[in-house]
Amino acid sequence: MTQYELSMKSGVPQSTLSTVMHCTFDSMKLRIVYEVCEGFEISITEFFHSPLFARENLID
Repeated sequence: MTQYELSMKSGVPQSTLSTVMHCTFDSMKLRIVYEVCEGFEISITEFFHSPLFARENLID
């Protein structure tokens, strides 16, 4: 899915998605995460149950 397609499905501006994808976003609002999840047709619970959010993967 392109950023444009996700923007259309989620309602999140493409410029915001680009900023997130390039890790230049100062802070992330839960609302944006929720809307992106809606665009991907997954629940926010599914998103945060990813192994990427396991404690050992978050600590440097």
